Amino acid sequence: MRLPSPALKLGLFYAALYLSSGAGTPFIAPWFKAHGLSGTEIGVILAAPMLARLATGPILAVWADGFRLRRTAIVIMAGVSALGYGALMALSGFWPWLLAWFIGATAFQICPPLTDVITLRRAALQGFAYAIPRGIGSAAYILANVVGGLLLPKLGAGFVVEWLIGSGALILLGAFVLVPPDPVVEAGVHIDRRGRLAGAAALMAHPVFLLMLFSVSLVQATHAFYYAFSTLLWRSEGIAPGWSGALWGVGVGVEVIFLWFGEPFRRRLGPVRLLILGAAGAVVRWSLLAFSPTLWLLIPIQALHALTFSATFVASLELTQRLSPRAHASAAQALTAGLSMGVMSGFATLASGPLYDHAGAWGYLVMAGVAALGLAGAIVLLRLNKVAA
Repeated sequence: MRLPSPALKLGLFYAALYLSSGAGTPFIAPWFKAHGLSGTEIGVILAAPMLARLATGPILAVWADGFRLRRTAIVIMAGVSALGYGALMALSGFWPWLLAWFIGATAFQICPPLTDVITLRRAALQGFAYAIPRGIGSAAYILANVVGGLLLPKLGAGFVVEWLIGSGALILLGAFVLVPPDPVVEAGVHIDRRGRLAGAAALMAHPVFLLMLFSVSLVQATHAFYYAFSTLLWRSEGIAPGWSGALWGVGVGVEVIFLWFGEPFRRRLGPVRLLILGAAGAVVRWSLLAFSPTLWLLIPIQALHALTFSATFVASLELTQRLSPRAHASAAQALTAGLSMGVMSGFATLASGPLYDHAGAWGYLVMAGVAALGLAGAIVLLRLNKVAA
């Protein structure tokens, strides 16, 4: 029997990763809401692991680079993630839930960038596009969005925690079966902990790397209000949970199309111009959502996710890979993910709770303003002309 290709195996592993976040991201807020927490309290819980990610991301990445195989850290973190999410069911109250979510989310959020490092290297060695396996993961995210939206009114919000626990176990198994046993460094090469820390510090002193981080982080952070409260806002506007899941699915559906079929366009445009396009899309998307458009207008607006998230994400991967040596690849990708989808998104999520409580959908206008700052940084990055545009 012929074994699946490396791209397919990695794609199936991405599917396991994004089956988890595809239900957890849109539907964990209703779970906390159903247990009596306010928007502000929900924002604090969701923001905590993001705010800590600037520290936990690099620390865990440097720790991960200390193993012989890159997948070892993924196996460990998948198990810790399942335990953390499981504690949500065993505990009760704001502070216990904050601790449990912090552990589960912190362990989970290091797994995608570690997987990206493996996939980017395998793509270069074996001649497949990174976007193919990553797109399979996005397709699984859509499935989780849609199924979660259908399950919410039938089973209540409690299903999402059980989903997260099961997904963690699936990720752990998949790391053993689907992720190749790639070494962290070539045979005979050893970089001690001090060297790995020095490499991470050098990246943080790189001005172009920092400007890229700043621009990407601002754009990605603007998704925080949408991730945390779009389902609740749409419900208040009379949109059923099933349609909420479908709308999330539309956003990620265009992401899959962008990843699978946009390679020629992305190569022609280049990563910096791709980042500019993503930032501009974010300004438009959040400005439109602030006015609570009808369901049928929401569908094309959701299609802008291909720019606001996907274009920005792919640009950050390519730029990070160009600006970092292989020995520090995990730290570099973790720094980018830690700031772009970590600490900056954490601050944005923290602000999103009060925005939701006091401004409702108008909170999207604040996100549009933040995206405009990211757009300005991307334009400066292009003008510096120090990385391939």
